[in-house]
Parts: sequence; structure tokens; C-alpha cells
Amino acid sequence: MSLTPDRDQSRDNHIDFSMVLASAVHDMKNSLGMLLNSLDELRNDREESLGESSRFNTLQYEAERMHNDLVQLLGIYRLGENNLSAHIEEHFVPAFLSEHLARHTPLLEGLGIHYSVDAEDINGFFDDDLLTGVLNNTINNAIRYTKSRILLTACERDGYLVIGVEDDGEGYPEHMQHNGTLSFKSLDFRSGSTSLGLFFASSVAKLHSEGERTGSIRLRNGGRLGGGVFEIWLP
Repeated sequence: MSLTPDRDQSRDNHIDFSMVLASAVHDMKNSLGMLLNSLDELRNDREESLGESSRFNTLQYEAERMHNDLVQLLGIYRLGENNLSAHIEEHFVPAFLSEHLARHTPLLEGLGIHYSVDAEDINGFFDDDLLTGVLNNTINNAIRYTKSRILLTACERDGYLVIGVEDDGEGYPEHMQHNGTLSFKSLDFRSGSTSLGLFFASSVAKLHSEGERTGSIRLRNGGRLGGGVFEIWLP
């Protein structure tokens, strides 16, 4: 009797670990989405007792942050599999930003953070699901670093739709201020801050193109609130 497995059996036993991880991440993302919905309902039901609870606000913030991380990981996995593309549709930008910010309103109010939207009355052409993932992460970061105010902006500049998220915090450190696109090789997994969110945002921007022009992100300090300014430029 031969104890050596044949090649077909060995091939059948091969496990695509990246696909297993992607499936697990997808399930965790969905579970966290349900948890976030439950937290929103709980806040609405018990607004008086939970509205200003620091522990409840921390719970909701961290759950939102983990959900955003998982969305980005799935996007980066699909990018690596050449399976991530932008489905471009026309959107009225002020309405898109206002509806998007409404999702974060309960947490922002619970944390005492003032928020506003200042957008030109323009239409934009972009993938709303991908841009939602970018904005969720960016707003979540702004919540973490702001002192008291967050501003969403949108305008047309040099033929690009420019959507920005500004805060009144300390701003981006010099090594993070950036124009253009990020490559995966630029990420530092030893520093404890891999900038995966920025890589995801940069990748989403790059998926938006028109002719020879492609999207990009820009990080700087200043703006109207004097803190960090994140911008995504879409042609």
C-alpha cells in the first residue's frame, strides 16, 4: 500500500488562505454592520441616558472604526485580485455629502463635535459605494483628532471634483502630508501605522479616470478650520 498521496489529492487539499481570510473578513464586516445598526437604535431609544455617555460613544466609535477597517481590507483584497472597479454614476454632491454625514450625526452630537457641509451646487461622477468607504474612514479619523469641529466641503477646481474633510485638530504630521497616489510598497507595517486607509483612498481615487486624467488624494494642514485637510480629487 502506498503512503504517498497522489497529486490530485494534494491539489484538492490545498487551501487558498487569502480567500478564507477574505470570507471571514466579509462575515465580520456584516456582523459589525448589524451591531452598528443596533447601537443607533439603542441610542435613539435611550437618548437621555446614552446621548452623552462617554463609554457608549467610545463603543460606537471603535465599532465604526473596525467596520471601516474591514471594508478597506476587502477593497484592498479585491484590488490585489484585480477585481475592484468603479461603477461611475452621476450624483448631486451636496445631497450626497449631507446624507452621508447624517450617518455620523448621532456620534458627532454625542461627542459634542460641531459639523457642517459647505458644498457647491454641482453634480459629480463617481462610485458612491467606494467614495462612501473613503469618507467613512476619513470622517472617523477626523473625529479622533479634532478638537470640536468637522467640515465637509466640495467644489470644482481645475476640472476636478474636489471633496474635502477638514477638522480643527493639530493637523497631519509633515511625513504624512502628501499629493498624488500611494503605492503599496510605501506602507510601513513595522511602524504601527500602516496608512492602509490612505492607500485605500488613493486606490479608489485612481480608479476614477477620464482620458489621461486620474484621481488622487491630497493631505495638508490649514483650511478653514486650521487643522488637517483631506481632499480627494476626481476627474
